[in-house]
Amino acid sequence: MRTGVWLVGARGSVAVTSIVGAAALRAGLAEPIGCVTEHPRLRSQALPAYADLVFGGHDVVNTGLIKKAEALAAAGVVPARLVAALHSELSAVDDDLRPMPKDAAAIRADLEAFRDRHALERVVVVNVASTEPAVEPHPAHASLAALHAAGEGVLPPSAVAAYAAFTAGCSYVDFTPSTGARLPALHELAVRHRLPYAGHDGKTGETLLKSVLAPMFAMRRLHATSWSGLNLLGGGDGATLAEPGANAAKSASKQRVLGETLGYVPDGTTRIEYVPALGDHKTAWDLVTFEGFLGTAMRMEFTWHGCDSALAAPLVLDLARLAAAAHRNGRVGPLAELAFFFKDPIGATEHGLAAQFETLAAFVQDLR
Repeated sequence: MRTGVWLVGARGSVAVTSIVGAAALRAGLAEPIGCVTEHPRLRSQALPAYADLVFGGHDVVNTGLIKKAEALAAAGVVPARLVAALHSELSAVDDDLRPMPKDAAAIRADLEAFRDRHALERVVVVNVASTEPAVEPHPAHASLAALHAAGEGVLPPSAVAAYAAFTAGCSYVDFTPSTGARLPALHELAVRHRLPYAGHDGKTGETLLKSVLAPMFAMRRLHATSWSGLNLLGGGDGATLAEPGANAAKSASKQRVLGETLGYVPDGTTRIEYVPALGDHKTAWDLVTFEGFLGTAMRMEFTWHGCDSALAAPLVLDLARLAAAAHRNGRVGPLAELAFFFKDPIGATEHGLAAQFETLAAFVQDLR
């Protein structure tokens, strides 16, 4: 079941950590720690094996894959011993990385050539590129006919990638809060081509904790009066999120879990700040004030320190395997059952992590 994984943003930290990790798993040099699909309830022969994953991708930069992997090793993101041991594997993947085209036809041509070159059964396109600002609604976004009439120039880059993926017969996963396939016209295109898609915005840190803690407040009937968060991060993602439009898109994605879990939105905001010295690591601090019985005021604080790429990479591998299996099993349209992986899941309103896991387990069981 040879499966292509085409990464948009293929030379970025998340993508390169995913590629190094998959190569290490295939060579037996690492354990699949953090890979959700290795949970006993989720292991399935319906999913392609790590050894069956073939990587390629697009990026706007041309940094060599080995050079980027060595930089990640120097930053403590991936073990240097793995980069040294996997030079030939990483070099082979580098041969399948291409400059990012601006038009869907060129992206589609690269996808089709990749599939043919490696005799792949199917290809999953995964967007791990930098966050885009939220786009203004456009009439062409509402229907495929209107989009064709207007031309793909009305689409943001992530949506152009989704458009190209669907026309090339590939499923699509958006690990970012960018627009991606979240347009009615692109949903229509996916359905026309009988393809699944999923997203968006991978859940790796602060929001992961919110999806555990918010259901606790709801089930215990404790009223959260405010919930404020401060996220400090470095690296390329942090630099991108220093831009106000991208920052706003990310913050909105992070807040959805509270309103849809609690049934109301507490006071407070989520702030994101760029701290270059943190590199690929991030720190999140949250303060929750809440009322208990008889209006007694209480508070909770938590801090999360994590390495974003090391948290995200195993989820990228999980999502590629799950999307490929869903495609193989004839699933079409948004994969709401994959909400477990996302801050702002397409087609789902359940944000509690435990409930999302049960839905995911049932989904994988059906794939068998």
